[in-house]
Amino acid sequence: MADPLTTRDRNRTLLARQLLLERAALPVARTTERIAGIQAQYAPSSYVGLWSRIEGFRREDLTASLGRRSVVQGTLMRGTIHLVSRRDYPGMAAGVRAARRTWWLRTTRGDERAMRELARRVRTVLSDGPMPRREITARLGIDSTAWNGVSLWVDMIRVPPSGTWERRSAELYGLAETWIEVPKVDEADAIELLARRYLAGFGPSTPKEIAGWSGIPPASLGPVLETMRLRTFRAEDGTELLDVPRAPIVSGDIPAPVRFLPTWDATLLVHERGTQILPEDLRPRVFNTRTPHSVPTFLLDGQVAGTWRFADDRILIEAFDRLPRGARQALDDEAERLRTFHVEGC
Repeated sequence: MADPLTTRDRNRTLLARQLLLERAALPVARTTERIAGIQAQYAPSSYVGLWSRIEGFRREDLTASLGRRSVVQGTLMRGTIHLVSRRDYPGMAAGVRAARRTWWLRTTRGDERAMRELARRVRTVLSDGPMPRREITARLGIDSTAWNGVSLWVDMIRVPPSGTWERRSAELYGLAETWIEVPKVDEADAIELLARRYLAGFGPSTPKEIAGWSGIPPASLGPVLETMRLRTFRAEDGTELLDVPRAPIVSGDIPAPVRFLPTWDATLLVHERGTQILPEDLRPRVFNTRTPHSVPTFLLDGQVAGTWRFADDRILIEAFDRLPRGARQALDDEAERLRTFHVEGC
């Protein structure tokens, strides 16, 4: 019989695996592998997300890692920009490729033969090195729809210094195959990599949650999960949860520290509803139709309790409700450390 897990057990386990229960002394690349990458549509989000997870993290640590090519930024899971390690990029790109192409062709009524030809032209344009997106599209005479589609037939990455704290617009593109080594990866092996990374960083979880995070349809994900050696648990509502062997499970009784999360932190997305890190009644206040992205948030006792923003050299905090007794000092102390990170970079 599968071991039971309470919602608080799942919450604390998620925090631990995402390095939000205790910061880790790890290199940037290894951290991204531990937490299954970081969404990076807004460049500073990667920096704040790593600051909340790595002991002694400095802004220059990520900028230097991008320059050394130990980590890269590319369009991956769910068609969004992610920061991942150089080692993980080929498998993650291969794992989501078929699903992303199928979705794009269906929604745009595109022609695959035309996209393959456009991809060939993109490779020719970028053969001499990285180039700004506006120049690539001008040379090829294509619109944003075609540009978004062609990235599914030719792997491109955001080349630094674009997409960094210092130059936030990720507009400089290069061929992944010339920036890093991109070996061919079997699709089933690639999907297994994605499933293992997700479970190790977010699990225990359901197949539906893995599919929601990765963007891989259950019909493709299911057969791969059946071949994997996995541990099973049972959620409070009886749902079966899958997990990688020997991954830590943390008791819901463990205290959780104050943590600040950036825009689009993946722990708050719908695939993690089962952990209640973002209570459902607060979800519309973090994700709403008036903004194209989430708002930066802070955690108290393992749950979102309010929002924050950096302005006038200060961290401005807006709590959703009255703060518990004793929480204000811990929140102010962590906010001051985040202010120093914004101002001084460490």
